[in-house]
Amino acid sequence: MKSWYRPGSLLSAVDFLARHSGCTRIIQGGTDVMVGRSRWLDDDVHWLDLSGIAELRELYVGAEGGLIIGAGVPIARLRVDPNVVQYWPNLAGSASQTGAPAIQNRATLGGNICNASPAADNAPALLAYNAELEIIGPSGYRRLPYRDFHLSYRRTALEPNELLVRIVLPRMPADVCHYYRKVGTRAAQAIAKVGLSAVLHWNLEGAIDHAQFAFSSVAATPRLAVALGKTLCGKRLTQISLAQIQGLLEEDIAPVSDIRSSDSYRREIAGRLVWQALHTSIM
Repeated sequence: MKSWYRPGSLLSAVDFLARHSGCTRIIQGGTDVMVGRSRWLDDDVHWLDLSGIAELRELYVGAEGGLIIGAGVPIARLRVDPNVVQYWPNLAGSASQTGAPAIQNRATLGGNICNASPAADNAPALLAYNAELEIIGPSGYRRLPYRDFHLSYRRTALEPNELLVRIVLPRMPADVCHYYRKVGTRAAQAIAKVGLSAVLHWNLEGAIDHAQFAFSSVAATPRLAVALGKTLCGKRLTQISLAQIQGLLEEDIAPVSDIRSSDSYRREIAGRLVWQALHTSIM
């Protein structure tokens, strides 16, 4: 290890990254970066510790009613925050399913995103809620829709020497319906076989006029089921079948078989979770 730097500001952090470009590892909660990688402490790299930047730990409702989440906010805070629980319950639900309490106390939402696992528990909620990311780098700040963040397996849209600063969720209408479910080997502390976050709105005629279905563990990246959402808009529940859902998901997901599950099981469960969301989503 060449050095360990714990700045107190974002500008200092970005400056450090620029001065040590290509040879810096970033750490915040450490629950992902340190697992099985303690050998990195002996590597010839600089370590940038973001835990001293207070701005990254801010969590509040903004002037326009959206939720502002600093990239360094621990998962445990999202699980119990009254605003998150009331207005963005899918995120509270996914936070409660992210590892054990000890992990939730250390792990951060920004780390969960930037680790870029296709099985990340909180990614589907952020996709379904149309999250935007605020990023800082040598050229200043920029905004990016979260749906454009994951480029391929474990590869993100962060440019060299950039940092994720905060996640912004837009205000949700009071009559929108929410659904979150994670399917794993166990009821807790399991990596998702399939995860779904759904946000739905039904009009006065009983038809869907807004539908967002976002998955984990069904592709190389967290995946928003665009074709499914578009096709179901305008339909009543009686006009939708499980077979139709399964067919539409063929366009949206591309699961693989691995040690946790088979691709066929994931396809089956993904469709059944959508079916369940349509019948049991809550306001």
